[in-house]
Amino acid sequence: MKKIIVFCLLTSTVFAQTSRQATDEQQVWAGYFNQTRLSDKWGLWGDFHFRTTEHFVKEPSKGIIRLGLMYYFNDDLKFTNGYAFINHFPEEGHTNVSMPEHRIWHQIQLHNKYGKVKTMQWVRLEERFRRKIKNDNELAEGYRFDERIRYNFFLNVPLSKKGIAAKTVSALLNNEVMINLSKNNVYNVFEQNRLFVGLGYNFNSHAHLQLGYMNVYQQLAAGNKFKNINSIRVFFFQNLDFRKQANKH
Repeated sequence: MKKIIVFCLLTSTVFAQTSRQATDEQQVWAGYFNQTRLSDKWGLWGDFHFRTTEHFVKEPSKGIIRLGLMYYFNDDLKFTNGYAFINHFPEEGHTNVSMPEHRIWHQIQLHNKYGKVKTMQWVRLEERFRRKIKNDNELAEGYRFDERIRYNFFLNVPLSKKGIAAKTVSALLNNEVMINLSKNNVYNVFEQNRLFVGLGYNFNSHAHLQLGYMNVYQQLAAGNKFKNINSIRVFFFQNLDFRKQANKH
């Protein structure tokens, strides 16, 4: 686990050192995540996001709806297949029209516990269909197809002697690296890195709130242009388990 944490921090440091060529943005990322377990083997995934850009609240950036069907190998290992719709709102200096994107995604997710400390890792493959745009102000016919792989590592360290329990606070570290796999991405095989540091509040075993700072370092398609995004991130997680209700009857 220590090697993974060191790797994530070093990766973020290397990317930050080249941020002299990047343009800075300030954003707010708000998200709701839900995992609902229907049986010992099957469950549902849903997460929904809204992001702003330019001085945190000036204008919308993205809206995301992501759904999936989950298969539980056991309580700690899950596989998900799903679909996502993303609306990219017009951005100043880029496009003057909203661009829709459709994604098919596949994910393997692993949970581990080391004493009172918990970790979560997942690897996600995305097949992206992004609507083409002409003249920066008009949607063109057809979609551009790309593939991207994402690795996400999450560390949850309780700040209470009770561990991760109801009405307790945790320290959080989260890092995610994204790599483009498509031949269309000639100049930006590395796509972006997201580093989050914050606090979490555990309402109970089923509901968890995260608040903190996230840095997104993104390489654009030209290869020599980057975005350095400083973001306030607010995520709410809810896990439901209908097996318990079924066992009561």
